[in-house]
Amino acid sequence: MSTSLDKLRQAMESASPSQGEKKSYNDDRYWKPELDKSGNGYAVVRFLPTPEGEDMPWVSYWDHGFQGPGGWYIEKSLTTLNKQDPVSEYNTQLWNTGIEANKEIARKQKRRLHYVSNVYVVSDPKNPDNEGKVFLYKFGKKIFEQLKEAISPQFEDEDAINPFDLREGANFKIKIRKVDGYWNYDKSEFDSVSPLFDDEGQLTEVATSVNSLSDIIAPSEFKTYDELKEKLDRILGLTGGVSTSTAESVAEDLDEVPWSNTTETTADEPVVASAESTLEKESGEDAMDYFKKLAED
Repeated sequence: MSTSLDKLRQAMESASPSQGEKKSYNDDRYWKPELDKSGNGYAVVRFLPTPEGEDMPWVSYWDHGFQGPGGWYIEKSLTTLNKQDPVSEYNTQLWNTGIEANKEIARKQKRRLHYVSNVYVVSDPKNPDNEGKVFLYKFGKKIFEQLKEAISPQFEDEDAINPFDLREGANFKIKIRKVDGYWNYDKSEFDSVSPLFDDEGQLTEVATSVNSLSDIIAPSEFKTYDELKEKLDRILGLTGGVSTSTAESVAEDLDEVPWSNTTETTADEPVVASAESTLEKESGEDAMDYFKKLAED
């Protein structure tokens, strides 16, 4: 199904994190690039059109991933569905104390925004068997911004394209480097505009092979508030409200998670913004590396 550029622009500008998915690190519907021995990664994909009967060629969702004394907490956030989430509530309590040790815990536990689209794998040097197949692809803010830039270029001499169009879109060259231990996508770029195939039959076959995106964001894919609260309390060893001693002891026990490269925030920021909006702005790295680490652990 074709989606107009204007509709895509509007959706990207108002892209809301009100969506979610199952953990993808053990889901064979999902594809991800891999790094070579030198720490670089390269692949070519084509972002695919909106599935039939759905609104957009991507969905997005929030999750939390951190380690506490009781193990790992890796769960989708109910804030995705515009509901209260126990981790977000706890982070707000931590931030509201004004204690830097508590703020650091909140930073490590901040929610992360992910996007999911269908892609056709054109080239995958590390795993050639993936080439010519349709997968779901989970990506982060950096690649989403590149999609937005393709749809709404900043400069007059650049032509807007619909990167999700099979005929008038363009292949996307994913180029990954390790920078300070994180996957960096800055060198990724779109190729010149061209149809994925010249044969209409092949284009139709790919278009009808896409996975549902709406299934990923179904409310049934989320645990209940009580289930999440029980797990959070167990992972962090919580028995009551926030206290200085509890927060500092947890801060000492928590391991550094791969996405916790953060910047300081000011002490007089609004409490609600501190726990959610502020924290979510602090790190833009893609979480593929993180989930791979969790799967290996």
